[in-house]
Amino acid sequence: MLTLGIGGAAIAQTSPVPDTNTNVSTVPEPTPSATTPPAAESGTPAGFGHDFGQYFTSPLHWNGSDWAWFGGALVAIGASHHYDSQVYTHFTKGLTPAQIANINSNDLQDAIPAAIVFFGTWGYAAWVGDPTGHRETWSMFEAAALSSLTAYATKFVVRREGPYQTSDPNEWFKSGGRSFPSEHATAAFAIGGVLAEAGGDDYRWLRRLLGYGLGVGTSYLRLKHNAHWLSDTVAGAALGIASAQFTLNHAYRSQDSHFGLVPVQGGAMLTYRMELQ
Repeated sequence: MLTLGIGGAAIAQTSPVPDTNTNVSTVPEPTPSATTPPAAESGTPAGFGHDFGQYFTSPLHWNGSDWAWFGGALVAIGASHHYDSQVYTHFTKGLTPAQIANINSNDLQDAIPAAIVFFGTWGYAAWVGDPTGHRETWSMFEAAALSSLTAYATKFVVRREGPYQTSDPNEWFKSGGRSFPSEHATAAFAIGGVLAEAGGDDYRWLRRLLGYGLGVGTSYLRLKHNAHWLSDTVAGAALGIASAQFTLNHAYRSQDSHFGLVPVQGGAMLTYRMELQ
């Protein structure tokens, strides 16, 4: 659970920008200079290294709200664990142990919906030449990569046996266990979370329906194909959504902020430029 918490509640809240009149400039506009390259943006591959470090050290900077989200995620995972056996029985009713063990987990097939959303967003952005779409696609990739890496590491710490290995949902710390959390659910909710919360508000309801529907649908498929317990998918949902929120908070913060050296009469002026939205 603590390993999951590395990314599970990294929902950093952005503070509102004070009301500032940006129409009146108090310093000269800096011009691009070879000696003052702009900082790498978080919404680009160059900013991934920075976000990587921020992501895995985020618990050191959590506030009360972040810890409340983390606690809520643990409560949700614990509550869903209570129903692991019932859900398992629902999907395996009438099957023999041998038949249950031979159920096709359809790992590749269950990853297709998330891949369609990701490549569909990328392809449309490339087709219309939309830089916002490119940034959204990169946020999807970053959220999925960070959350999946955390989920993969957690598997080797928790080592929980899946429903295709045992009918007991309490088989933890076993040598062959790799069930908790569900990587498919994690990646689907990470990609879907970015789709749901990025962009404008004109079609927010549709974005959220498609984005979170992607995560719920993928989780259902993992349960139907007997690849995971219910609590595995709930843990993946918490990790994926939190990672999407973390990525969006970093990718959509002020992108135009850097120091500059502006020539003025009789010398030079050190300036700091930040775009207020």
